[in-house]
Amino acid sequence: MRDDRDYKVELSSNAQDASQGSEGAGPSAGRPFVSVQFDCCNVYVRIYRSVDGTAYRGNCPHCGLPVNFVVGEGGTDVRFFRVS
Repeated sequence: MRDDRDYKVELSSNAQDASQGSEGAGPSAGRPFVSVQFDCCNVYVRIYRSVDGTAYRGNCPHCGLPVNFVVGEGGTDVRFFRVS
């Protein structure tokens, strides 16, 4: 059975974070991320903020369940989410 729900959470951000380039060891070094526990397949992943700084988008690596966390005013500073 496929679950087509699209989980969305507004996260607070500031423009300076979005404009920072990636410095360091790899392409994701210095990029903000959220931690996501996918209960569907009991797997944890990091989902990095998009290059344009507007969202955190990703999928469960096992079943492909999509998640989309929108960055916006009045959001949350929570960095760990559980998705069922």
